[in-house]
Amino acid sequence: MTAGADGAPGAVEPRTDAELLAAHVAGDPEAFGEVVRRHRDRLWAVALRTTGDREEAADAVQDALVSALRAAGRFRGESAVTTWLHRIVVNACLDRARRRAARPTRPLEEGTGPDGDAPRTGAAAAVTGDAAPAVETRLDVTRALALLPEAQRAALVLVDMYDVPVAEAAQVLDVAVGTVKSRCSRGRTALAALLRGEAPDPGGNR
Repeated sequence: MTAGADGAPGAVEPRTDAELLAAHVAGDPEAFGEVVRRHRDRLWAVALRTTGDREEAADAVQDALVSALRAAGRFRGESAVTTWLHRIVVNACLDRARRRAARPTRPLEEGTGPDGDAPRTGAAAAVTGDAAPAVETRLDVTRALALLPEAQRAALVLVDMYDVPVAEAAQVLDVAVGTVKSRCSRGRTALAALLRGEAPDPGGNR
């Protein structure tokens, strides 16, 4: 509890994510749930854009939160809790994507995020050169995104759609900064080709 200027008790400041995670490890039954409540919408949105499939995204988030719950004791604070959670969610998405690689991908529909979330303007502008793309262009980008290799898709989702800094995206994806930049570059080129109706260069997941 903090004190005001006159010495009177002030409002209790909320615990940080790291404090909540430590409290969970120490046995607080409510702490992990609070971390989830703070970040679930963002985690769900990232999973949805990474997988391109609502059911896969829901399963990936569930898998990730179970993993995070069990692995909380190994969190050492070397990155932000949000970075750690994003890494677990993206890894869960990529694991599921690899397992369903032989199945066709269903294009993601517009406005299917937790609050009607749609791809951000930055992603569309990056591949079209248009600073204010039309709704149709954003929808086309969403559909084309589902056709990219999962590693490129994950990099673009984090960097272009959710404005995660490249260095943090590298931590999330557990790759070098240069690898994130390369995947984003390849992904943008492939998206541009898809939007023009061309077959993209199969650059894979490098």
